[in-house]
Amino acid sequence: MGEALAAIKRWRDGGQAVALATVVATRRSAPRPLGSKLAVSETGQLAGSVSGGCVESDVAVHAREVLESGRPKLLSYGIPDEDAWEVGLPCGGEIDVFVERVEGELPDPETPQVIFTVVDGERAGERWVSDNGEVTRTQLLERDGERVFAEVLGPPPRLLVFGAVDLAEELCRVAKGLGWRTVVADARARFATAERIPSADELLVAWPEEVLQQFEPDDRTAVVVLTHEDRWDVPALAGALGSDAFYVGALGSRRTQERRREQLLETGVSEDRLERLCGPAGLDLGAGAPAETALSILAEILAVRAGREGGRLRASSERIHT
Repeated sequence: MGEALAAIKRWRDGGQAVALATVVATRRSAPRPLGSKLAVSETGQLAGSVSGGCVESDVAVHAREVLESGRPKLLSYGIPDEDAWEVGLPCGGEIDVFVERVEGELPDPETPQVIFTVVDGERAGERWVSDNGEVTRTQLLERDGERVFAEVLGPPPRLLVFGAVDLAEELCRVAKGLGWRTVVADARARFATAERIPSADELLVAWPEEVLQQFEPDDRTAVVVLTHEDRWDVPALAGALGSDAFYVGALGSRRTQERRREQLLETGVSEDRLERLCGPAGLDLGAGAPAETALSILAEILAVRAGREGGRLRASSERIHT
């Protein structure tokens, strides 16, 4: 999404007209999630993706027609597996893509709001904004006989790491590749430096209580504790477990985890909240090096966010893409 919107601003500043294609519906194994975007300039430049390369060329053709006519289009791609190669979706998935000419100001993707867009019928292209919480996930709705795409916007997920160790840098590096915001905190000034943790968006030299007050974890926040030091671990975990953070994880051996759980109970953390703690953090990938461990932890974070167990896909009957 960010790549397409950045390109739109750049092209429009250069005096070009721009079309925007958005995935508004998916069925079966769709290659890109709802809300994925492809920007097309009047000179044929592309930015972003709606299918990972499968149908972008055809979407670009329609986008040029939309730029010329000013009338939006709703396109459908996919259908049976045996015909999938012909339309460019070899996975057999199906997607609906809404293509419109970009007019007016673009919404700020980091401002919490829901953008409603009529995607077919006489009112196609009409749009309004709401922030009353009536819709909490991006989806295609049926309203008064029309299909309306409701896109939920807001700040990206945030990774809050306690402990400016080498693993913190690997976690931030991978998380930034996912488009996440990253914050690393440590009370030791010689550890929390930009030279040691260059991938962190923010570095704090502070104790856990201060950090949690400044960056109060919400339901878009994953917290990982790496310090291996009780005077930092316990307050960081107690505060995170009492917050709305969707994930709370900590490094440490199983023996360390048991001792830490006892300490957390002694501080007043309830059994129910303690069940949220992922420790040892990560999926069982056999990870060893810091980069491998970071991959293991972030994989578990993604699984928890999606409500998945994190097992092997071939053993699962659930949809591949959430």
